[in-house]
Amino acid sequence: MVQSARFSQLVFACGPSHFFREINLHRLGITLLLFGALFLGIFSGTGGVFAAEPQKTVTAEQVAESTILISGSRPVLNQIRRNGIERGRIIRYGTDGRNEEASYERRFVRGESIEKDKVRLDQKAPTLEYSLIYGNGHLWGIINGAAFTPRQDAANTFLSQQHHGIDTLLRYKENGSTLTLIGKEKQKGIDLYVLDLVDKEKQSTRYYISSRSFRILWLEYEEPLPGGPPVKFVRKFFDYRYAQSTLVPYRTVLVENGRDTVETRIMTVTYGIKIDDSVFKSPEA
Repeated sequence: MVQSARFSQLVFACGPSHFFREINLHRLGITLLLFGALFLGIFSGTGGVFAAEPQKTVTAEQVAESTILISGSRPVLNQIRRNGIERGRIIRYGTDGRNEEASYERRFVRGESIEKDKVRLDQKAPTLEYSLIYGNGHLWGIINGAAFTPRQDAANTFLSQQHHGIDTLLRYKENGSTLTLIGKEKQKGIDLYVLDLVDKEKQSTRYYISSRSFRILWLEYEEPLPGGPPVKFVRKFFDYRYAQSTLVPYRTVLVENGRDTVETRIMTVTYGIKIDDSVFKSPEA
């Protein structure tokens, strides 16, 4: 609450430019503190990742909290990412070698937890334009001004970003999820923490987190397939940049059973924009 009051005072008393200078200083400060602690080994058993015996004292919560800290810190994420607009391009790789490209605009308003979020994804391809909207725990679509029920594969792809994404870990406390540290391993010369997250609906996501930068490099999950074995998905994150003092991967690749299927590239992202609630309502409401 003190942090929130501090942010409000900065915004309204000092103006936006001074506010974001303060945010940048805040981010620089916490980054220096974290890496200083990593090198000096001064994290305690309950306050950070490393203690006197790092291999024995690391916990799932400490790894997750370090990732949150590097991503901007919980107070900054809660303040900056309450709402926003993201624009970019989506490439869908077909099994026949033909690719489908579309531009997209994603508008969102955060709720107390992920199931209370409101999200609208507008997609525009050369031959088709439609919207998918999530609100009050339901998903529906709009095409030519009329509501429709999305195909199951489209619905699964949309919802998987809600249940198996970076924010799923960054908001694990708000969502009531449980964490388990599987261990530490090395892949392709990179030291990784492997972390499992299970949400309240018992959906599981495995995160691979760099032990040096604490960035999420990729995640894995499985989705059931009617009449067949589960499908294994891998979501890889690239080109991390800071947007309004919060860390964002500007390129994401979704891999399905070992094959690249969807690539998403963010062109612009802006947080803190007021979004009219009407964009999340069905035209039939």
